[in-house]
Amino acid sequence: MEYKEARDKFISTWGVLGSHWGINKAMAQIHALLWVSPKPMSVEQIMEELKISRGNTSMNIRQLMDWGIVYKETKAGERKEYFASEKDVQELARQVAKERSRREIKPVLKVLKEVSNIDNDGTDETKELKKQTASLYELASTMDSMLDKLIDQEKNWFTKMLMKFVK
Repeated sequence: MEYKEARDKFISTWGVLGSHWGINKAMAQIHALLWVSPKPMSVEQIMEELKISRGNTSMNIRQLMDWGIVYKETKAGERKEYFASEKDVQELARQVAKERSRREIKPVLKVLKEVSNIDNDGTDETKELKKQTASLYELASTMDSMLDKLIDQEKNWFTKMLMKFVK
């Protein structure tokens, strides 16, 4: 397999995986393209490579920047903006975990806590609702705490953990 074919296959697969992870295909493909590109790319270059519109490209770049995994770079003497992806896979994982917690887990925790703390009217339905939402809150809270530990670890957390395990 040649470079271009391999790169295109990776970008395509990342796009499909992204849609399974809850982000749109174009956003995942833009991220994949920037992640494997040795140099920052302009909006025009991204549009050309992926055959997507300017609006779609710009909107998805903004979202990737909001996630903290793509950033803007400028080149001296040029007006164009260029974009690059976080290259460190561990930092990328930490940033994604941080954003998923903020966007998904924390709002669910808030609702689960609110629902599980309703007044008990003595009915079986209310007792069951309180019981099940409280247990789901505990599970989600534990998972969120684990994510927080992952997010707060040093850059080489995985290597350090693995070395401790091996010893």
